[in-house]
Amino acid sequence: MEKVRSHLMLCAGTGCVASGTAKVKTALEQELAKKGLAEEIKIVLTGCNGYCAEGPVMAVYPEEIFYQKVTPEEVPMLVEEHFLKGRPYQKLMFREPEKKAAIPGMKDIPFFKHQVLRVLRNKGLIDPEKIEEYIARDGYQAAAKALTEMTPEEIIKTVKDSGLRGRGGAGFSTGLKWEFASKVPSEIKFMLCNGDEGDPGAFMDRSVMEADPHSVIEGMVIGARAIGAHHGYIYVRAEYPLAVKRLRMAIDQATEAGLLGKNILGSGFDFELDIYLGAGAFVCGEETALMRSIEGKRGMPRPRPPFPAVKGLWDKPSVLNNVETLAQIAPIILNGSAWYRSLGTEKSAGTKVFALTGAVNNVGLVEVPMGIPLRTIIYDIGGGIKKGKKFKSVQLGGPSGGCIPEHLLDIPVTYEDIVATGAIVGSGGMVVMDDGTCMVGTAKFFLEFTADESCGKCTPCRVGTKILLDMLTDITEGKGKESDIATLEDLSRDIITTSLCGLGQTAPNPVLSTLRYFKHEYESHIHQKWCRAGVCRNLTTFWIDEKLCKACGACLRACPSKAVVGEKKVPHKIIQELCVHCRTCFDTCKFNSIRILPAGFDGDPNEFLAKTAVGAKEEK
Repeated sequence: MEKVRSHLMLCAGTGCVASGTAKVKTALEQELAKKGLAEEIKIVLTGCNGYCAEGPVMAVYPEEIFYQKVTPEEVPMLVEEHFLKGRPYQKLMFREPEKKAAIPGMKDIPFFKHQVLRVLRNKGLIDPEKIEEYIARDGYQAAAKALTEMTPEEIIKTVKDSGLRGRGGAGFSTGLKWEFASKVPSEIKFMLCNGDEGDPGAFMDRSVMEADPHSVIEGMVIGARAIGAHHGYIYVRAEYPLAVKRLRMAIDQATEAGLLGKNILGSGFDFELDIYLGAGAFVCGEETALMRSIEGKRGMPRPRPPFPAVKGLWDKPSVLNNVETLAQIAPIILNGSAWYRSLGTEKSAGTKVFALTGAVNNVGLVEVPMGIPLRTIIYDIGGGIKKGKKFKSVQLGGPSGGCIPEHLLDIPVTYEDIVATGAIVGSGGMVVMDDGTCMVGTAKFFLEFTADESCGKCTPCRVGTKILLDMLTDITEGKGKESDIATLEDLSRDIITTSLCGLGQTAPNPVLSTLRYFKHEYESHIHQKWCRAGVCRNLTTFWIDEKLCKACGACLRACPSKAVVGEKKVPHKIIQELCVHCRTCFDTCKFNSIRILPAGFDGDPNEFLAKTAVGAKEEK
């Protein structure tokens, strides 16, 4: 009989794999064998643990000891200390920045303790390539209940009563969508999963497909039973090879176990499931474009109505849910709608998964109850802003979302409250920006993405986003005109009103939200030819305040164009003719002595800065 003393749950999600999980696993295997511990200590490769900033990460069970940034070089000492001497290896353990003592338990680490796991209920706990481990965590019990104890109407009612809204961006009632499709008479219907995650900085769906593929499959089986579908597709972008691999393994395992295919669990219900690889077109995240892609056609949206629930894939009734939505289904069926509604708010029930990225200390995958304040996510879970810089904005909803400023950080994360700010919850991308960000440049960045990804079918999106992008480019290059701000606002609203699909209808959101909260930056770019953040090179002059310069030489050594000159103990200067406006000196200086001035500035810097009350680098 196998006698395992500890399980080493080693993260093998894409992020940790890229950081060296394979080498760590090999080092662990060799060291455990060398110490005679190979039979007592079992290594389990899991999906994404969530704490991506610290990868490769490993949790030791049953002790629940968490190790971060594990390297092959540290493995011998880790094995020696923890598994031979019985004391956790503190060098690789999480430590509170203001405390010297290590925190041994995962539940005590701020990144984990503020989360509530429902979609990510199995993260870091199972081997995603073994169906037995999913089943051991109540896997497929909900499917068994739905197929053998519930009618389709009862399934739909449970999902409707739970208040679950689609987590793919629109937030439409999942149960209502299923109900619409269930009432359409047709012998052929389709149950579809959208795994075509295209937002910059988003990796929620990828991580779920990699870490817990059976949760998605189980949700699809239940949904198929509810609407009367016997065929299904999981649409996944080909850039997710690990997710595709594990989904295929999961489908094969479920089919072999009688949980997919003909007569599932002897219930008389059939459901066949296939994977369709997408080519990375952002517009294929829109449901009708995705369905055209599966049909072998170019991924372009079509007018609605008729909606897919009536006329979808191959003109048959179809339901499309995203990965996170489907992963919520099994727990709802198993525990009931009241259980699900116990978290969140009346109109935004349950939990939401976010990919927390950008200028935040704890980059990673987080699941929180709906209604939680943005500030809690960014500061308590995310650990605040990197390098002690100041928070400036957070982009929610990807390129279709908006930028939320600091004074709104205490708003609750609900569909209604976030929309009121000019952003959207979207699929869950959350990009944090610090005070070194140019908001005009940020709007331009997202417009570049959406303009490039437009399918070109409708003129407002195809032409309108290009005009917006050209105007933003001119503004960041110092060619902005007095009338540009009003034109940007008017054109953005026209594009939203007249575009065919969600891509065009939301593409101007970054422009409108930055104009709403950071109009002064647009005005500085246009009127003063000044990028206050020092990002737009054509609109920037860097100047060293001799009264504050400590002549430490840091900026001199860092300057790539040798524009900074000076001697020891003598305040440095910048030769403007040599400066390439790269901002390196500003980022390097620890004494706040670098000032950002308008392009070609030749007046008195102190007088100018006194009038504007801006320009000095704020606390790091």
